[in-house]
Amino acid sequence: MQSDATIPFNKPAIVGREMYYIAQSVLNQHTSGDGPFTRQCRDFIERQFSANRALLTTSCTTALELSAMLLDIKHGDEVILPSYTFVSTANAFVLRGARPVFVDVRPDTLNIDEKLLPAAISPRTRAICVVHYAGVSCEMSRICEFAEKHSLAVVEDAAQAVNSRYKGQYLGTIGQLGTYSFHETKNFICGEGGALLVNDESLLERADVLREKGTDRSRFFRGLTDKYTWVDIGTSALPSDLLAAYLYAQLEARDLITAKRKQIYDNYEAGLSSLFEIGHLLKPHIPENCDSNYHMYFVRTRDLETRSNLISFLRQRGIHAVFHYVPLHSSPMGKEYGYTQGQLPVTENMSERVLRLPCYFDLTDREQERVVEVIHSFFG
Repeated sequence: MQSDATIPFNKPAIVGREMYYIAQSVLNQHTSGDGPFTRQCRDFIERQFSANRALLTTSCTTALELSAMLLDIKHGDEVILPSYTFVSTANAFVLRGARPVFVDVRPDTLNIDEKLLPAAISPRTRAICVVHYAGVSCEMSRICEFAEKHSLAVVEDAAQAVNSRYKGQYLGTIGQLGTYSFHETKNFICGEGGALLVNDESLLERADVLREKGTDRSRFFRGLTDKYTWVDIGTSALPSDLLAAYLYAQLEARDLITAKRKQIYDNYEAGLSSLFEIGHLLKPHIPENCDSNYHMYFVRTRDLETRSNLISFLRQRGIHAVFHYVPLHSSPMGKEYGYTQGQLPVTENMSERVLRLPCYFDLTDREQERVVEVIHSFFG
């Protein structure tokens, strides 16, 4: 049975003045990088999230790559990170010649298991890159204490965690560097985009240079030099001001967007509660010291077969739900680094059971009720 009214997994939304600001960007006659709306987004992030310095980038991938450059990661270095993440988290450091050291995740939050860090460190370890899965923070106090003890940098991959907090501090502002994503699947969007948060004062000036293709162009525009030239390695990391215009309208609606996502989260929690109680599904977990941005709502099935059948059952009824990451350590590239199946048992188990449900700003109550009804129907 196929329903005519399809419920997609994600749908980008216009929530405020996006189109007006895009038109204004064109009228400003500055649609390339670092225009007026880029500066407004930067100021908003720095002010609202108490960030030391926020630099808009073309993606979170670019921000991660800039992080690896800023930390001077070199061939032979090692970087600790979870295997349960998007490939960009590892690629950023691999591109600099580092070896990824994959660590298992916690079964409650699916974040890197801080208790396993001592076993992962070696004389070659340079940094820890944490991933705040689903907008829920890693255990940052213990991770930062461990990193400081061993003189390691901490990079926060907060792609999914813009506007989330840990013990009152916004994610992305805790480690030396933080990265955000504004991809259309995230809470605050501009199609493709990201940001690098530079929290270490000693990295500020070089961050500007690397982001500006290795030139001191930003110093030139601040009147600190009479010309600019090539002074370091770098990349083209500036997004169009058209994208920043769209993003600024989304950031202005931060509270509205977060409230809607919390409503969706709470509705799923209530609607599926009986399935949680009898053990058909396992619900997500938010620790007490974490304030989530409700980036996604995911459940965990009993096993891979159940998940596959449930995805198919939902899709036949016009509902698109998806699984998430294939663990990096079990990928072809992971095997090239010597990893094998069975090394990270929690990651492998959870990756076969996670199911992400539709979650986007324009999802209606009736559509969500339909998703819940079909899931109940699957379990009989």
